[in-house]
Amino acid sequence: MTEPHPRPAPDAGSGAPAIEAAHVTVRYGEVLALDDVSLRIPTGTVTGLVGMNGSGKSTLFKSLTGVLRPAHGTVSVAGMRPSDARRRRLIAYMPQSEEVDWAFPISVRDVVMMGRFGHLGLTRRPRRTDHEAVDAALERVELSNLRDRQIGRLSGGQRKRAFVARGLAQDARILLLDEPFAGVDKRSEAMIVRLLRDAAAEGRTVLVSTHDLHALPSLADSAALLLRRLVFHGAVDDALQPDVLARAFGLDVLGRDGS
Repeated sequence: MTEPHPRPAPDAGSGAPAIEAAHVTVRYGEVLALDDVSLRIPTGTVTGLVGMNGSGKSTLFKSLTGVLRPAHGTVSVAGMRPSDARRRRLIAYMPQSEEVDWAFPISVRDVVMMGRFGHLGLTRRPRRTDHEAVDAALERVELSNLRDRQIGRLSGGQRKRAFVARGLAQDARILLLDEPFAGVDKRSEAMIVRLLRDAAAEGRTVLVSTHDLHALPSLADSAALLLRRLVFHGAVDDALQPDVLARAFGLDVLGRDGS
């Protein structure tokens, strides 16, 4: 893992934020999944999204992609509605592994080529530029030698790297990754961290949920802690303070009681 190095401040950037949620509330029937969440993420930064299972991280991602419509509040991605940003292929989304059918008969190369769909012409046939973009993305994630392998036959880390390659081939401006480090080996984790840092340096904006607190200083410019409400958003060092983490993981009451 690379050592932490200076990052832009959490409020860095100019103009409209790349991602903005304002007073977003989402319900699943009677279940309150997100409660009045407001979050601004500047262009060209990596933000780590931290929270325990059921805290609303996946719900926030689905709101940012336009899959879910908030009961209250608004969401803007790249200065437009999420559905418009998705239609223009400005958003690349990596879901949790549990949401992917790994038995589907499709190769690694085909998965990455899906990122080029919005760039294809009326015939929907890949052109040389599309093949070149896919080949370059596969090379960056070191999967060129596995391009013809069925996606489900990859290791956990290789699968995550294939989806990162899809986002890179897509040339998306917003990268949303839901638990990309779950079940991956250290080599893949280090590679994904490097790729996301490189993406931010290229002007892309990254929001990545993770349970790996040890990776945050190397990965993120800022951290957002979620427990249905936004508990904290700011510098990573401040986010990792015990009292802040306790609030995010529902332990603040216990701490005050001394239990």
